[in-house]
Amino acid sequence: MTSTRHNPLRDPQDRRLPLIAGPCSLVIFGVTGDLARKKLIPAVYDLANRGLLPPGFSLIGFARRDWEDQDFADIVYESARAHARTPFREEVWDQLAAGMRFVPGSFDDDQAFEQLARTISELDVARGTGGNHAFYLSIPPTFFPDVVDQLRKHGLAEAAGAWRRVVIEKPFGHDLHSAKELNAIVSEVFLRESVFRIDHYLGKETVQNILAFRFANGMFEPIWNSHYVDHVQITMAEDIGIGGRAGYYDGIGAARDVIQNHLLQLLALVAMEEPVSFNAYSLRIEKQKILANAHPPERLDLHTARGQYAAGWAGGEKVGGYLQEQDIASSSTTETYAAIRLDIETRRWAGVPFYLRTGKRLGRRVTEVAVVFKRAPHQPFSKTATEELGENALVMRIQPDEGVTLRFGAKVPGTAMEIRDVNMDFAYGGAFVESSPEAYERLILDVLLGDPPLFPQHEEVELAWEILDPIMKFWAGHGKPESYPSGGWGPASADEMLARDGRVWRRP
Repeated sequence: MTSTRHNPLRDPQDRRLPLIAGPCSLVIFGVTGDLARKKLIPAVYDLANRGLLPPGFSLIGFARRDWEDQDFADIVYESARAHARTPFREEVWDQLAAGMRFVPGSFDDDQAFEQLARTISELDVARGTGGNHAFYLSIPPTFFPDVVDQLRKHGLAEAAGAWRRVVIEKPFGHDLHSAKELNAIVSEVFLRESVFRIDHYLGKETVQNILAFRFANGMFEPIWNSHYVDHVQITMAEDIGIGGRAGYYDGIGAARDVIQNHLLQLLALVAMEEPVSFNAYSLRIEKQKILANAHPPERLDLHTARGQYAAGWAGGEKVGGYLQEQDIASSSTTETYAAIRLDIETRRWAGVPFYLRTGKRLGRRVTEVAVVFKRAPHQPFSKTATEELGENALVMRIQPDEGVTLRFGAKVPGTAMEIRDVNMDFAYGGAFVESSPEAYERLILDVLLGDPPLFPQHEEVELAWEILDPIMKFWAGHGKPESYPSGGWGPASADEMLARDGRVWRRP
């Protein structure tokens, strides 16, 4: 029987399960960045508030700041008060604050890493952390090799009788070659099972519920195949621009930022075969099979689209285009919208196209998976009775308004046989009293527990780059992305891509 500890469908709030982390600390590199202040630190506080961290848990910040421990504690306090999901309690804060330390320095500063090693040793004695330490690299990917090498150089990557783990944020490289290089560097220092690659989408309750929806209900799996499914659309739309992320975003773009990780992971969960169990190995194997057999069609000019937002209206306000954003060069060819078609060459999915799209400054913020079914083979209705009847669709909403919608045809009340599309809605917020933990709560706790099902291994990362690399190379040789107005739903070429297949994009 599979241990419930390794089941990704478990309830993180179920105290009957052994989910409280043992003695340990978390070291955050880049602790002054937005990710640390708005996501990681609040998640640590929420875990402590829920009683899922040990009494001696310690938090160490590492950054290029001339701070003392108290300065760091003040920043953590402000972040927890401003962004934590659970109510702020002084007694929880006092326990956390007692284990906070700060190490100033840059990533090439040997003295700083020597101080980090001393700090960790001191916490092992003073706080009982037992030599167990996780290193969270909340820093630009270009610095990953430097920090990993420093951890090796100063003996921080391993400890006898204890565990050391490293957490790496996306993107994992910028193409297949760089991803392989990065994986080789990390693998030289840390054991395979000690490397946790964070894709925060996999920590979302609604993403995990794709597995529950498919494999806990006998009514859907029999029609989850090419006999009944016409196509699948996976959408991640944002209504905002790049904000202050020009330094990160320009040169990376929508496809590398979202499709290579988030959307391909969603595709793998939707398309994978049922695993023999929900342990990390079994889940990983089934996802890898899908990614290994997912390919874009040969005509990339017909089955991909990219765009760059121009001036328009968003949220009732006039906004500028991407090229008018601060620190963006007027000659930039970075795409802010990307759409691709993928075909999965397996018996289950042969002939079923998967359409993936993502973009900024679109009509609204939404992430969803829409499974669109084939029409009934025979409809004994007049054309006027079903003139506006669409295809049945099952839509899993990841964010916001998390839930599931089933679209089907129903008779309109009256004497005539008139059929109209209707929706049956399920909302997680209305069905469950418990509030869902944030994705980073779940993922940080899993790192401290050493529980890896929700973390992609290097094979998945490299397979994803194998899918995307040919598309990026094709785009690089074909001029600038097409312009689309802010507040719309992307470039005309994206609509044309589906129209060639006799289909249209869903309007979320």
